Amino acid sequence: MSDPSDARADSRGSDGDADAEVELDVPDMDCASCATKVERSVEGLEGADRIETRPTTGRLVVGGDVSRQDVSERVEAAGYAVADGDERTAEFQVPEMDCASCAGKVENALSDVDGVRDIDTRPTAGRVRVTFGDETTPDELRAAIEGAGYPVTGEEVDREGDTGPAAREPVWRSRRAKLTGVAAVLLAAGLAAQFLVPGLNATVVSGPVPFAVADLLFLGAVATGGQAILRNGYYSARNLNLDIDFLMSTAIVSAILASLVSGAHLYVEAATLATLFSVAELLERYAMDRTRGSVQELLDLSPEEATVLRDGEERTVPVDELAVGETVVVRPGEKLPADGVVREGDSAVNEAPITGESVPVDKTAGDEVYAGTLNESGYLEVEVTAPSGESTLAKVADLVADADANRTEREQFVERFAGYYTPVMVAIAVLVAAVPPLVFGAPPVEWFVNGITLLVLACPCAFVISTPVSVVSGITAAARNGVLVKGGDHLEAMGGVGAVAVDKTGTLTTGELAVTDVVPLGDHTETDVLRCARGLEARSEHPVGEAIVAHAEGRGATTATDREVSGFESLTGKGVRASLDGTPHYAGTPDLFEELGFDLGHAHVVGDAREAVPDDVRSLCDRQGCLDLADETIPRLQAEGKTVVLVGREEELEGVIAVADTVRPTAAWTVDRLQSMGLSVVMLTGDNEGTARAVAEQVGVDDYRAGLLPEEKAEAVAALEDEYEGGVAMVGDGVNDAPALAAATVGVAMGAAGTDAAIEAADIALLGDDLTRLPYLYELSRDAEGVIRSNIYASLGVKALLAVGVPLGVVGVAAAVLVGDAGMTLGVTGNAMRLSRLEPATPDVAE
Repeated sequence: MSDPSDARADSRGSDGDADAEVELDVPDMDCASCATKVERSVEGLEGADRIETRPTTGRLVVGGDVSRQDVSERVEAAGYAVADGDERTAEFQVPEMDCASCAGKVENALSDVDGVRDIDTRPTAGRVRVTFGDETTPDELRAAIEGAGYPVTGEEVDREGDTGPAAREPVWRSRRAKLTGVAAVLLAAGLAAQFLVPGLNATVVSGPVPFAVADLLFLGAVATGGQAILRNGYYSARNLNLDIDFLMSTAIVSAILASLVSGAHLYVEAATLATLFSVAELLERYAMDRTRGSVQELLDLSPEEATVLRDGEERTVPVDELAVGETVVVRPGEKLPADGVVREGDSAVNEAPITGESVPVDKTAGDEVYAGTLNESGYLEVEVTAPSGESTLAKVADLVADADANRTEREQFVERFAGYYTPVMVAIAVLVAAVPPLVFGAPPVEWFVNGITLLVLACPCAFVISTPVSVVSGITAAARNGVLVKGGDHLEAMGGVGAVAVDKTGTLTTGELAVTDVVPLGDHTETDVLRCARGLEARSEHPVGEAIVAHAEGRGATTATDREVSGFESLTGKGVRASLDGTPHYAGTPDLFEELGFDLGHAHVVGDAREAVPDDVRSLCDRQGCLDLADETIPRLQAEGKTVVLVGREEELEGVIAVADTVRPTAAWTVDRLQSMGLSVVMLTGDNEGTARAVAEQVGVDDYRAGLLPEEKAEAVAALEDEYEGGVAMVGDGVNDAPALAAATVGVAMGAAGTDAAIEAADIALLGDDLTRLPYLYELSRDAEGVIRSNIYASLGVKALLAVGVPLGVVGVAAAVLVGDAGMTLGVTGNAMRLSRLEPATPDVAE
């Protein structure tokens, strides 16, 4: 899967075009403070008119007249490394490299080539994989290997990168983790020397500033554990950024300088700050990696290799190499490698990764399938319809990864509040350190330590991160259940709507016509009526005719007893006419049969056919062996939203068939559940009043509007927005719903899987046709709002309590770091991850 940052940077970010956009991976930009530091550094770049920082995915997007190199320099000036977006990999077959010594020689040869960034030798397989930049060519790498004395028998070159979160080394195996471990050992040894075994704490360095054993151990802890802190603090100071790195560096340096100048011996405080804050940073990274990992899981759903048919033979190739139009083979138990259309075979496919529906869907020739779904039973041959980077799964993962780019209103408030909180707390810290000793003669060392502790509490890390981690967790959870939310602002807006406007056709209904009633007349049976209707409608292209033919074939009203059809004629707007076995027959509207002279008031029902007539369509004259079609049966069927088709010959009516767009089995349950959550549900449709009323009564909506053109649907949504506090969510599936979707507070597209236009146009997309995802979406939005609120209140409340406890002497440096910083960051992240456990409710209805 290609990295969009490559394409954007290479095609638009290198030449300084006015509409350029550069997207970079900045893996270590993983908190709001980091993002602010990067943003302020890039703001100084001439031509940058739009900056988007996405700390939850480690990405930076800069728009304007800028180049990739200039933006990278500004990011690095802020102290953050930019991951290479132009990396390639080459895997070479080196069969004679069959031992560790051979591998070492190959590694040494490759390490001398400019641009080589990573070498992975596999002597047991005789392969070496090299990661390198564009300044290097595969030929140079091949020459280096062969120059070491090992022939290369084959090579494969491909581009690496994906649209997921920026990758980095596992937290607990990183260099910083190792240095922090050393610092912790030195801190523990220093504490033991100073407090547990005082006899060991002899002065080992004399002079103007004497140092005891414990002092040196504490300074060693600062040098190892505080290395990254002081480096980042330097970059913060250089960019005039009042962030946690600057504050912690200030506190550490101040404690050491105070000790050197006044002999206050605050080395233990400096070592504690450096060590515990480094631990806190590692814990924060771990928490953020958990959030990023939930996004990466979406990308990992797609297989890396595919079996493709080329020149009549099966070949295994990387998924990235699949071309549109090629045919891939998918056997039972394998994942679909790409979006496509089934050309041969049939199977049950588990589409849960895309639609969230765990019940497998039967697939046969002509059906669409999606990358990442699981072929459970049969053999399939699938024609690829989209490259791997443009599959539905890739688009979902890409949009989810960038979901935190659109900040919610609450997130914007938090950032504004944090802009005031930190300076105020710094000012308080200075006053606490200076005023009591200078004005009241209080112990200066004690109050200096109190000031340092308040500096630690001055950075609102957990407070600022509380919203974005909740948003990413909620959006990722939604994606796993077949709901694509295109930004935190839409997730927040969905939880605040007061009403849901729902399209009828294709949303509350299946959008597919089906036969609902068959009423045989005279001495005909239901099979007779269907066989006759099938013969008449077999050549019709009208949806009603197609529904009748499908129903007849499903009931077995075909085969050897079919009649010879001749003289077929379509009567536009009325029906069809044809001769069956030489006898003229008709199938069409009641108006057509009235024009032909049929008496619809007294349709006779005799013999066994009387038993086939449903009780609810009998009229008073049924006692005399007839039905009143004109005034009773037909109006009743039409009032239920059904299309009535009469079937007859010459002067004899043979039967009545009713066709309707069937209501989804889950529609009534969904409407009832939304209403139980306090939402009003309004149906909007372009269909006629009778059909709209019938469906509205069946599903139980609060109100309905019928006969609406597309622009009138948009006007209806606008009117509802004025009526309901919090706005309206519009749910629709068709192109004619686009104006209404755009006019709503939140536009929700139904059945968007595989549909580019629907995914692009809507704020939220239900990837499957499952209406039950609507209540789940609203519940998730409300829960996310609750999690964000509790995170904000908890992080602020804990900071406030700790700050009050500092001057009272009950909160020290260690508590400020471990509880106020690391503890709360882990707390808000863990609270946010609860959203991933919310599952859609399952209605007790038959699908």
